Amino acid sequence: MNKTVYKIFEYAYFAMFILSVFMVISNWTIDRSKANLFMFFAVVSIFMFVFRRRFRKKMEKREEK
Repeated sequence: MNKTVYKIFEYAYFAMFILSVFMVISNWTIDRSKANLFMFFAVVSIFMFVFRRRFRKKMEKREEK
């Protein structure tokens, strides 16, 4: 797959993280269970962002050799 596609998916996970954090902040006082669900999404999305970034960097290193 193309490197730019990997970058797009990386930043899509980061955008999901930002959106989830916004939803946590806006729902914290209204509906705590909904806020907790979005907190879970934020943790998973930031984990996936870091995981995908490491994977892409390793793949780019392998292609350089």
